[in-house]
Amino acid sequence: MGLTLRASLRLSKSVPDGFVFGPSMGLTLRCAQGRLRRPDSFQTNPWQWDTDFAMELFSILGNSQQLDGGAMFGNAPKALWSRWIEPDAENRIPLACRCLLVKDLDGRNVLFETGIGAFFEPALRERYGVVESRHVLLDSLAEAGLTHEDIDVVVLSHLHFDHAGGLLAAWEEGQAPRLLFPNARFVVGAEHWRRALKPHPRDRASFVPELQPLLEASGRLELVDGEYSQTLGESARFFFSDGHTPGLMLAEVGGVVFCADLIPGRFWVHLPITMGYDRWPEKLIDEKRVFLEDKLARGVGLFFTHDHEYALARVTRDERGRFGTADEQRELRGVPPHRHAGAA
Repeated sequence: MGLTLRASLRLSKSVPDGFVFGPSMGLTLRCAQGRLRRPDSFQTNPWQWDTDFAMELFSILGNSQQLDGGAMFGNAPKALWSRWIEPDAENRIPLACRCLLVKDLDGRNVLFETGIGAFFEPALRERYGVVESRHVLLDSLAEAGLTHEDIDVVVLSHLHFDHAGGLLAAWEEGQAPRLLFPNARFVVGAEHWRRALKPHPRDRASFVPELQPLLEASGRLELVDGEYSQTLGESARFFFSDGHTPGLMLAEVGGVVFCADLIPGRFWVHLPITMGYDRWPEKLIDEKRVFLEDKLARGVGLFFTHDHEYALARVTRDERGRFGTADEQRELRGVPPHRHAGAA
């Protein structure tokens, strides 16, 4: 499950940044064909690339949620998890639905997930704790200088509504669900697609029944059953997990990995912590251990979709073997290559 990202380095000159994590900074990678060598750490690395081809990463917020804290932390007692995230009077905790936007990934705009969106009718929006009624993802894309029509590829870790609902237009009374992103190819894991077509009673309510037919009818659906997709080639590599849902697809690109619901946020990095929504918690813990050991060994950053505060972190392990995080970043803003750590 290792990832080899390739680039050619030139030592005759220096550039300000190659791989930057600074306070409130974006992450900018200057690389040939959107691929780069793994940095040894999350510190500033003054790498020189053979080309001015630039790949920019943005954390993009979709609609946020408030869900029961006990459900989100599984069998962990409230006395523990309430120290990490304070619940409200209804025992709910705040959750982001964060997406990863990669501009100029081999010349394309690629969006990893779409969040929950605003497709729910008002009664269901209240039931599932969706905070905003407008389609926040579209506003966030606009802040990054794009519309949904500008997205060339949408990669979906899985099709639960809080990760794929943003594919649909905002709810309007009397209107049937409508698919957005008219110019994008939709990349989904093949095993999970089969689950979405015939869901188990345990997670049937997590799927949007109208979504799968719309994706299939678009003629732009690609099902992935290996490390690479036809659409993205070697620009993104995929790892599959079954603990949360069969065929959950985790994408690694540009030195970061989209953790999806294997690790929804930094507190779930702790091995015993799982969600009540996970279909196979013990398997998920085993998968998480292998996943984190690999990312720690290779210096790959963790991108969180549901963490209400942080988008990105570096994985750590202490002397007792417990995993944790460091160098947490609140957002990635796609800063241009000449910016350096510490810049506003």
